[in-house]
Amino acid sequence: MKSYAVALFTAALMLSGAVFAEEVKTIHLEEYNGYFSAKETLAGLKPGKYRIEVSNKAGKLVGFQIQNAKTHEQLDMFPLEVGETKTTEVTVTEDGFRYRCPINPTAWYDVDSIQAK
Repeated sequence: MKSYAVALFTAALMLSGAVFAEEVKTIHLEEYNGYFSAKETLAGLKPGKYRIEVSNKAGKLVGFQIQNAKTHEQLDMFPLEVGETKTTEVTVTEDGFRYRCPINPTAWYDVDSIQAK
């Protein structure tokens, strides 16, 4: 009977963890010569964890820089070789975020319409 109670308790813990586990959403970005394109719409994002996958389609060395849109706190920055794809995981707050290429200068892309949960 004890093993049944332990198994039931373990299952309950696992289910409660699954209910409260934070979902990580993925944003796919492609970087070209002087601009980015996004496969998903970036309007209406909510605060939380995001996996950002960046692919270099520029045919030359480029980079990716992402910051908090309000404080300009650096969230990540890295180079991308020709044809390379890299992934970063960041926590987005209601401040939003902004990103650009610091190597092949592009304007900042501001994603500041983050909606409260």
